[in-house]
Amino acid sequence: MSEPACFSPYFLGPKSENEAWVRTGLQSVLDDWFDWRKALFADDPVAISGEVQSAPGFLEQRDLMAQRLAELVEQLRGEAPIYSPRYIGHMASELALPALLGHFAALLHNPNILSKEASKVGTVIETEAIGMLAGMIGFDPALARGHFTSGGTVANLEAVWRARFRVDHRLALALTLAEEHGLPLDVFAAAHLPSPRFRGLLTRYGVDDAAMRERSAVLGNPFEIAERISRQSGSPWRGPVMLVPGHKHYSWVKAANVFGLGEEAFWTVPLDAEGRLSVAGLSDRIAEARALGRPVLMAVSVAGTTELGELDPVDAVADRLDTLRREDGIDIWHHVDAAYGGFFCALDPDEPLLAPARRRALRAIRRADTVTIDPHKLGYAPYACGALLVRDAGYDAVSSFTAPYVERTELGEAAWTRTLEGSRSATGAAATWLTGKTLGFGPRGFGAVLRSTLDSCRAIRATLTEAIPQIRPLDPTDTNIFCFSVAEDGQPLSAANTRTAAAHAAIAASPSFSMSRTVLGAGASSGLIDAHLSSWRGRRDADHLVLVRCVVMNPFWSEPATRARLLPELVAELRGIIARTAPDQTAPARTEALA
Repeated sequence: MSEPACFSPYFLGPKSENEAWVRTGLQSVLDDWFDWRKALFADDPVAISGEVQSAPGFLEQRDLMAQRLAELVEQLRGEAPIYSPRYIGHMASELALPALLGHFAALLHNPNILSKEASKVGTVIETEAIGMLAGMIGFDPALARGHFTSGGTVANLEAVWRARFRVDHRLALALTLAEEHGLPLDVFAAAHLPSPRFRGLLTRYGVDDAAMRERSAVLGNPFEIAERISRQSGSPWRGPVMLVPGHKHYSWVKAANVFGLGEEAFWTVPLDAEGRLSVAGLSDRIAEARALGRPVLMAVSVAGTTELGELDPVDAVADRLDTLRREDGIDIWHHVDAAYGGFFCALDPDEPLLAPARRRALRAIRRADTVTIDPHKLGYAPYACGALLVRDAGYDAVSSFTAPYVERTELGEAAWTRTLEGSRSATGAAATWLTGKTLGFGPRGFGAVLRSTLDSCRAIRATLTEAIPQIRPLDPTDTNIFCFSVAEDGQPLSAANTRTAAAHAAIAASPSFSMSRTVLGAGASSGLIDAHLSSWRGRRDADHLVLVRCVVMNPFWSEPATRARLLPELVAELRGIIARTAPDQTAPARTEALA
């Protein structure tokens, strides 16, 4: 008998194999919840008496709820079966049982972790869970800060909020020194003052909070402050820019919009020939911003791109920013959007299934100022659960707010003062906390789960490309996402795109397997498209690339019985679809028909 996978106890299983234990676990949570309510304030009178419960109107309403609940449950059976290994479509999969049970337990108590006043336990769990995630990516848990969000979009916005505060704070100091002490104002240099230099100037010139507040574009009138900066610097103030790679997530455009930067301030960093952030391109954009006197609000690198799961060279980005800080005194905020790929930090640092360059990228995430990570993706937690991780308290500062009805100074700083969201559920924190306390975020726990998905991704890719010649896999495959085109030898890109789209439409209509589709545009990925075309000697006659996308997150693909059953079936399914969607080779060409 084969040894069970180390993660087998932590997932329900595609056929509800752990049903008995999960029933027991859920029932124990409910029992404790019921008992807690009965035992607390035991002498208080009941609010719903037996007489009320037996009244006809009460029974009718209860029956109505049961009927409507049954209708809802029946409708939900039509949802996508993301728990199944057959689902390799989007960044969703089977839930980890600790995450499910933790989420469920916190849901019943319904704490609001906006402050310790509103949640005595949930806020503590959040702090401990953030420490676990921080330790996983390499931050010092004793120094790191952060909080849970509804997802990666909000976490990215949170990072922009902090980076904007930092730039605004430094420009407020520089404007104060220019107006009150006659110092020259170099906007770019001032906005990027390293912290020791910034603190030294504050002390040397005795600048107080009132003077800074009076010159803050965030806390005051931004148009007036822009005029004063322009006057003191001798150049029109055009605002900061954000440097984000071409494979950006849509949340970054939202951030430029929400924070009033204008989409013009969203500067795209070019990609290299393999579709990752170009460090040379980043250097060029920083130089361009410097020449224009426009501070860089933040430089973003991505660990686990949305389309391809690629890992940017985070280490090389960090090296470049370190050099600027050391040699030029230019301190630029570095944010890593690791919403998808951050959990790969749980792998062994020498994991052979990852290329050495990708291992270096993951190890360098700890050098960032802020990091986005989504437990509801590769953390296998229920929606909605994202998180922002901050290296230390110095990078967690935001504009100050007051709300006396939720403040108690003896309880310390309230979480809501540094979160864009006000009310926040503790479910995500509890899900992550229980996962960390059981499966753990190290190589033998979560790392083993993710290693199995890397291995399965490579096995599926190899099997499909060997069995079906028309499947053209896109290189590179950094993590557990792989994409492919459907094309014949020598077929032009436009024809391959049409055929790939038709194949995906047929897959989407099939009940057997689920895959997703993505499109790479020419501006961000031209080199990658050209390299991909060369794999079948195709001709470039289109400005985009259509791909079928497979996200191999389900851990049970690593089970021998699953592979033995599903891989041949997947090959047969795709082979049939590709044959059915092939162009009619017997039909006359259009030019012949017109002649």
